Amino acid sequence: MAGHAIELILSRQWADALNIPVFIVDPRGNLIFYNPPAEVLLGQRYEDTGEMAMEIWSTSFFPTNEEGTPIPPEEIPLVNCIKNREPAHNTFWIKSFDGRSVKISVTAIPIVGRAKEFLGAMAIFWDNEIEV
Repeated sequence: MAGHAIELILSRQWADALNIPVFIVDPRGNLIFYNPPAEVLLGQRYEDTGEMAMEIWSTSFFPTNEEGTPIPPEEIPLVNCIKNREPAHNTFWIKSFDGRSVKISVTAIPIVGRAKEFLGAMAIFWDNEIEV
C-alpha cells in the first residue's frame, strides 16, 4: 500500500477488520486489496493474486446474469462506481477462482479524500445463498 493515499490505507485496515467480503480499488480501478472473507468467496488469497488492473479483475470472474448471459464490465458496480464516481449496486453470478458459481450482491461506494479528491472505491459483497 506504499504510495497510496492515507484514506485508502485506512480503508484497507477497516476492511481487514470486517467479516463481510470487501474489495478496494484505486482511482483507475486497479485492485489494491481484498480481505479474508473475500478470499473465501473468491476462492483465492489476495497474496496469491496481488494487485490487478480493472480490465483483468472485471472479467476474471466471468460475471453473468440470471440467464447465464455475460454482463458487460460497466454493469459491475465497482466499475460503474469508478467511472461515475457514485454508489452502485447489482446482483449477478460469478465463477470463483476455485471454479464455484456464486450468486453475489455487490454495493460499491466511492472513496473521497478530505480534500474532496476521488481516491478509488470500495465494494462490499456477499453470497446470496448464505444468510448474513
